[in-house]
Amino acid sequence: MAKIHYVDHTGETRTVEVENGATVMEGAIRNAIPGIEAECGGACACATCHVYVDEAWREKVGPPSPMEEDMLDFGFDVRPNSRLSCQIKVSDELDGLSVSTPERQA
Repeated sequence: MAKIHYVDHTGETRTVEVENGATVMEGAIRNAIPGIEAECGGACACATCHVYVDEAWREKVGPPSPMEEDMLDFGFDVRPNSRLSCQIKVSDELDGLSVSTPERQA
């Protein structure tokens, strides 16, 4: 299990434990984290689970895949640290990961 910090666009932080092997998006949905809609259910077919990965975690999380980059084109206010939370697999190495949500999803 890893503790994931979800920060909404107003700065409010919610920290939840997410089991290894789940995605950051699944952790958000299971814990009713606002700001992550996940309309496609994690199929990397939309951009409604868009998050900003905290700069301190970007290297550990890694870059988006080409398919994910294509979906991010549909996101709102995409930045260099943007990722789709459905594509970030939780592991012990991500314990303490902090992601923030944009003001709105696409």
